[in-house]
Amino acid sequence: MPDRAVILLSGGLDSATTLAIAKTEGFACYALSFRYGQRHSVELDAARRVAKHLGATEHVILDIDLRHFGGSALTSDIPVPRNRPQDDTIPVTYVPARNTIFLSFALAWAEVLGAQAIFIGVNALDYSGYPDCRPEYIAAFQQMARLATKAGVEGSSITIHAPLVQMTKAQIIRKGLELGVDFDMTLSCYDPASDGTPCEHCDACQLRAKGFAEATA
Repeated sequence: MPDRAVILLSGGLDSATTLAIAKTEGFACYALSFRYGQRHSVELDAARRVAKHLGATEHVILDIDLRHFGGSALTSDIPVPRNRPQDDTIPVTYVPARNTIFLSFALAWAEVLGAQAIFIGVNALDYSGYPDCRPEYIAAFQQMARLATKAGVEGSSITIHAPLVQMTKAQIIRKGLELGVDFDMTLSCYDPASDGTPCEHCDACQLRAKGFAEATA
């Protein structure tokens, strides 16, 4: 039996590449997505396509409604910024503590599955500056996982993998293509139309376009 891994799968190009990497490393992949009150659901359609295309063993879409808290353009009526200059400020598309919430659910499922790993597609180079996408955050969550779980206390700690964290968007795209990811199935936009057409002006769209331009240059 292959080792098991829980893969956080949003439906974007980063998480799709991460799933492909986990598959290539021989893991049986259990994909986990969230219906968390985000302003659109078409990303979940993308996640379903990617999970099927890349052969996830199972794909769970979990409901948690972060609209009760708001505080983000993705979970409230705050407008999504368009053509935002890239600077050091954290944009309003940041969802408070989102990766901590997602990783906590992934950790719980991993314990139940007896999984050895969790994969998350965070990136700290071509990204919007979110604090929960940095290597030091992943290291801190790893330490917490060792302390806070039965698996960790008993010596079979679940390893948090962030294979894209030090890669540029172009490098991520090249890696995904090498592993057979069909990026036409993915969606990166923060504010797409109801049919999934990307806005082409939000941070995610601009970073995606930059990555493809550099990957094919």
